[in-house]
Amino acid sequence: MNDYSITNEYNYDKDYSYLDDVIKRVLKHEKVKNANFSIVFVDNDKIQELNKNYRGIDRITDVISFAFEDNAKIKYDDIRFLGEIYICIPRMIEQAKEYGHSEERELAFLTVHGLLHLLGYDHQTKEEENIMFSLQEKILNEDERTKKAN
Repeated sequence: MNDYSITNEYNYDKDYSYLDDVIKRVLKHEKVKNANFSIVFVDNDKIQELNKNYRGIDRITDVISFAFEDNAKIKYDDIRFLGEIYICIPRMIEQAKEYGHSEERELAFLTVHGLLHLLGYDHQTKEEENIMFSLQEKILNEDERTKKAN
């Protein structure tokens, strides 16, 4: 059984319970079982601090994933510890407006994006980007609530 937690450090006051379905679709699509990970909603200052300290980039970003399996698969009693995803809620809200779709869709996108990073996907090359971004859109478009048109 997969297990995850969402910590709302930002105090985002909108319903985000739909993320459970989004997360389950990613894990099912990728045939992930017995995985554990966390998602943390943060503000601009926290995401900028993480970006600066761990990536050497001193600016706000939308999502950062810390994949524990980048170096080795970490297992305990057949449980995979995937890592942590940090989502910047103010940046997510800005991007939803900028891209002309709902906060729900943008938050779902960032969650899928972060989770795919935990599962080993990346977008360092054009080929990797095409694979990852196509998969993101496919997963998001499987649900009416998170389709691009929103």
